[in-house]
Formats: sequence, C-alpha cells, structure tokens
Amino acid sequence: MPEARPGSQPGHVVVAGASGLIGRALVASLRADGIPVVRLVRREARDADEVGWDPVRTRLDPEVLAGARAVVGLNGATLGRFPWTKRYRHDLVWSRIAPTQALAAAVRALGDDAPQFVSASAVGYYPSRRGAVFTEQSARGDGFLADLCGEWEHAARQGAGDRARVALLRTAPVVHADGVLKPLLTLTRLGVSGPIGGGRQAWPWISLDDEVRAIRHIVDRGLTGPVNLTGPQRATANDLGFALAVRMNRPYLVPAPAWALRAALGPDGADGLLTNDAHVVPEVLTASGFAFAHPTVEDAVAAAVPSAD
Repeated sequence: MPEARPGSQPGHVVVAGASGLIGRALVASLRADGIPVVRLVRREARDADEVGWDPVRTRLDPEVLAGARAVVGLNGATLGRFPWTKRYRHDLVWSRIAPTQALAAAVRALGDDAPQFVSASAVGYYPSRRGAVFTEQSARGDGFLADLCGEWEHAARQGAGDRARVALLRTAPVVHADGVLKPLLTLTRLGVSGPIGGGRQAWPWISLDDEVRAIRHIVDRGLTGPVNLTGPQRATANDLGFALAVRMNRPYLVPAPAWALRAALGPDGADGLLTNDAHVVPEVLTASGFAFAHPTVEDAVAAAVPSAD
C-alpha cells in the first residue's frame, strides 16, 4: 500500500504561517481536539504533517488542499520591526501577497471541491478617525497599512475566484508577550512606560486565545467575507498600557509624544500602529454567536502576563 501523503486525511486543516505566534497556537488548538493539521513550511519537509513550499518561485500543488475542511493563510513579516525602510516595506508586502496568491491559485484550481480559504488581513485596513466606529462594512482607509491590507485581501478574493469560500481575518494587535506587548513589557519593567502619542486613541486588540478561537469559529461556521478579529470592548492606548503597569506593579508616568514616535520609528510605523485611532468592532463574530473568553483588555493582559504579586 502506498504511503499516505500529507493532506490525504479528510477534514484536515492546512496552515500556512504555522511557525508564527498565531499559527503555532492555532495548530496546537486543532491538534488538542484531534483535528489533523498539515503545515506548509518554507524548507524541506521533515515531519509527516509537513509540506515544503516556496510560494515565490513555485506553484502549490492543489492536491495538498484536496479533502481539507479549510486552508488558513497566516504568512507575513512582522509589523513590529522598525524602521520601515523602503526595502522592509517591500518585505512586508510580498511576504503577504506571494503566499496568498499561491494559496488562492490552488483553491481556484480545485473548483467546487476547494476547502474554505481563511486568509489573514489586519485592522490596519480601516482609517484613523476619532469617535468613529468601524464594522466589516466600513470603507478602507488611506496610507501604507490600509493599502497593504487592500492588496492582501484582493489577492485572496480575486485569486481564489468567485466560486471560492473566502474569509478575511482583519486581526487586531494580539495582546501577548510576543505580540503587541513585546516592546511595552520592556518599558514597563524599567518603569518608563506612559501615554503613547497622548494615549486617548482607540487601540483595537484581541487576546491570543480569542484569536485562535475566532479562527476556529469561522471555520466551524463556514463564515465568509471580512471578519474583524477584535475584542468586544473599546480600549485606548492608555487602557492597555495602564493595565500592563498595574499587572506588573510598575508606574505609568512617562509620556511618548507623537513627534518623538515619528522621529524614532518613521511616520508609517508610528502613525500606522501607535497613534492611529480606530474603534473596530467584531460585528460579524458577535452576530454569529461567538463568545469572547477575554471581553476586556484588562482580561487579555491578565491572561498574557503573570501577576507581579
């Protein structure tokens, strides 16, 4: 009998970007519930559940996706590396677009037998507008991040074709030590954290647990179209920073003005990630019955950071 190749088990989930923060947690969650996972890796496959691929140079064999319930694309260079030079902006774009195009082409090739395509995007899709509330129906903003998200989503939708079932994960910064908290933890531990760019701007956020649970909910419910993966309660930059300082029993006093952030990180990074004011709500998730494990940013910080007490 020939050896079964990865992807031969019905109902499995294919994950691209499985080595990242969200990908690792998603794979662990699926496996814990006995759901087979096939990981697409950018090297020679070493394990039975791996398939090597190079989305820049070669097409993905559609048979890798055959029989899967979903393929989840989470590829992308980190937004947390600064400054965003011209070369790094190129990396930010093509580390997302090329894998998405490769996955979409394989989905299109399978036609009606294709799995659901769950493709990453980000809340950077929306504009910065104090007092506004953004749902999945809101228009795209301007600037580098909004343009990147627009190209990313276009690659998924247009590449997969009109017959494909495509969900777009407009994910907020993940409240985790390896996510949005990474630079804040160091500052807070040193006692030099405080309001960032004024601190009153709305910051979308989500816990890692709810991010993974939401992706699985989207797959289980077969949701399509854009889905905001954000916590249900509005939080400001000050809310997040103060919750972290309280958790670590450290002061929250030293401000970082917007002009200093732009000088240190560049305007794209500072305005796109730190001073941006966008209240993004998870309308589709809530309407589909999703229940958040961490409904407030304080809950998310508590889940991510051990108490100093």
